[in-house]
Order: sequence, then C-alpha cells, then structure tokens
Amino acid sequence: MQTLRKLARFATLALVGAALPAAAQNISIGTGGTGGVYYPLGGGIAAVLSKYVSGMQATAEVTGGSVANLQLIGTGKPYLGMTMVDAGLDAYKGQQKFAGKPVPVRTLIVMYPNRMHVVSITTTGIKSIANLKGKRVSTGSGGSATEVMAFRVIEAAGLDKDKDMTRERLGVAESVNALKDRKIDAFFWVGGLPTAAVTDLANSPGVTIQMIDHADLVPAMNQKWGNLYVKDAIPKDTYRGMAADNHQATVMNLLVAHEKMDDQTAYNIVKTIFEKRDELIRVHKEAANFTLDKQKTAATGGIPWHPGALKYFAEKGAKVD
Repeated sequence: MQTLRKLARFATLALVGAALPAAAQNISIGTGGTGGVYYPLGGGIAAVLSKYVSGMQATAEVTGGSVANLQLIGTGKPYLGMTMVDAGLDAYKGQQKFAGKPVPVRTLIVMYPNRMHVVSITTTGIKSIANLKGKRVSTGSGGSATEVMAFRVIEAAGLDKDKDMTRERLGVAESVNALKDRKIDAFFWVGGLPTAAVTDLANSPGVTIQMIDHADLVPAMNQKWGNLYVKDAIPKDTYRGMAADNHQATVMNLLVAHEKMDDQTAYNIVKTIFEKRDELIRVHKEAANFTLDKQKTAATGGIPWHPGALKYFAEKGAKVD
C-alpha cells in the first residue's frame, strides 16, 4: 500500500511538473542612444523575439553603442549586441579599446550598412574634414563605434584628434542639441538612414545642414585597418537642406552574441528575425536590408559565425562564403 501511495504521489508531481510553463529565458539586447537607429530597431527585435520564441523574454537596453555592447557580451551574461564591424573585430582580436581583453564574439546576422555622417551647419563655414582644425567637434559618445570610426577618419585626413580640435564625446541627440546651441561646430555620427536626431537638426527653423564629404579617405583607412570600409553616398533627399549627395565612408552592422550561446537559442533568434522581418521594417526601414544574400563571411570582417546562425542559413540554402 505504501508503495502504491508513493507511485501515486510521484505520478501527481510529474503531471504538475509537465503542466508548468518552461522557465522564461531572459535576454538583453545592447543597442545605442535613443537618437539613433540601434535603439528603435533593437526594441523591434526584442518585441518579435519575445512574441515568437517560446519561453524567451527579450528587452532592449540603451547603451553607449557598439563598444559598450561588446563589453556587455564579454561578461558572459545573456546579451545580444548590435555593433559595427570595425569595433566587433577589435573586440574579437583584443585590440584598441579591447587591448588585452578579447571578447569571444560570434556573428548572428549581417544587418545593414552604417553611414558615417560628418555634420555641421552652413553658418560654421565647415566644408571639409580639413576645416575641422581648430574647431569644437563631437566625435561620438564614449563606448560607441562612432568614436572608433571618427578617429580613423580624422587620422586618414592627416589631423590629430587631440591637438587639432577641441573634442567632445556626445551621443547623436546630444550632439544635435549642442550644434543648435553653437556649443560645437560639427559632429561625427555613424548610423542608418534616416537617423532621427539628424532629421531633427535638418528640420530645425533657421538651420541649413552641411554634410561633409570624406569618401576620398576610405583607401587610407582600409590600408591601415583592413578592407572594412567602402565609399558610399547619403542621397541628398535623406535630410532636408542637403545641397547634394554626401560622399562618405560606410561600414556594415552586425548582430552578435557570445560564443557560448547555445546553438538552438542562436538558431531561434536568427530564424525569427528573418521570418518576422516585415514587422521589423515597420519599426525602421533599415530592417529591409536584413536579407539572406547579404549574409557573407566577407561582410563580417573576419568575426566567426555562430553555428546556430549557420544552421539556419544552410536550411535556407544561403551560401555565406
């Protein structure tokens, strides 16, 4: 009789356990400042993952940008990170801002091209990178890949970032406000199109935006840092007041994770983002660039793919090499 009671109790516990929902898998997405593209798009990704991946609760976090996101991944905690390829490669190799502290980062998705904006207004008289000499310039917030790439543009132009200008470290929204208030003369920002904060500047009464060409510096940047950058153009109809297309440097964006993220989780994330891309496009149109034909190893800068991502691409017949 005792044995029967034990069996009955065991069966009851088993049934109760089976009825309980699986423990939620909490994951955070490192994005950027609220004035850029990473934050709203990261919020959209968090929403679709929470809605469609069983047991997953994802949230988007405001951060300093790529460098900060990679540092968060380096903690080993459950993070996804949005990053520019150049910052991601620095993290993977343990160089520059990650000197001596490499991050075992893996690529999940090649997202969209990030355009370097060098922004001023016509009243400053700044029309070239050389004109930044002696000016007050924001090179991006600390912890951002904007700062990484800005330094490389400045160096390629033959300027010293510390000696040839008064440098501020502001996010894009803060940079726009500072430029409106004439506290700075220009700012660097790497982002998708359009960037909300730059749109705000261009639409401000009494302001005519001045976008600074610098595509001619790409060969020098690539000679030192590898073929990470391409000559590109921001169309003149992107922001109000642009007199012509802005010829600039572009780098790709990645969604990355720690190498120890389990393969099934990585697979579920990649699968859901691609299959729910239409919902992400409604959040920001740069999600239209999330296509299987862009998932190329050359676009990752040498950061290895996560096996879970490769599994999804293989299922879809996408060749990443």
